[in-house]
Amino acid sequence: MTKIKICGLSRPEDIRYVNEAKPDFCGFIIGVPRSRRNVSPETVRTLRRMLHKEICPVGVFVNGDPQIIATLVWDGTLSMVQLHGQEDDAYIAALRREITVPIIKAFSVHSREDVQRAEQSSADYILLDHGKGGTGQTFEWSLLHGLSRPYILAGGLNPENLPAAIGRLRPWGVDLSSGVETDEIKDRNKILAAVQVARTTDMEVEV
Repeated sequence: MTKIKICGLSRPEDIRYVNEAKPDFCGFIIGVPRSRRNVSPETVRTLRRMLHKEICPVGVFVNGDPQIIATLVWDGTLSMVQLHGQEDDAYIAALRREITVPIIKAFSVHSREDVQRAEQSSADYILLDHGKGGTGQTFEWSLLHGLSRPYILAGGLNPENLPAAIGRLRPWGVDLSSGVETDEIKDRNKILAAVQVARTTDMEVEV
């Protein structure tokens, strides 16, 4: 069964929606002022206390301070870390000396070379996206042909195109943010629908 992550949570209402839908993971964008979904470490701690214990909290960082990341892991706020900047394998190695939780590295996919670079990453998981994240745009899925490593698919996913994405690509996981929003606010019905699709789509369907 394809795993599903709902990313960009920033309000208590968002937590209530995911607690009802129960995705596998939820994401908090931390210390990224240019993102409208940005939250502070203090806010994440508050929201984390409201989160259902079955949902894995993921901290999303862009070239973040390893000490801030480590502190949020050490105090139990985060159970997984996602890197969405220019972090290389040296950065990942250094971070692993501070934390033991799984690390996701995000890659923008514009060419086969991007896919090959992602496949060689030392991160525990790779996430393949259209661009900077939260753009609401898909990328050319045919570029993933031949990719043997399990991956998380992101970029422009929504409840309507999830069946095609899962049926055609069979990713290990899917990640949605803007696709479960209305007027740039998380939408309860869209979150519920997306999780339901991920739970029920037949992985054998070909499109």
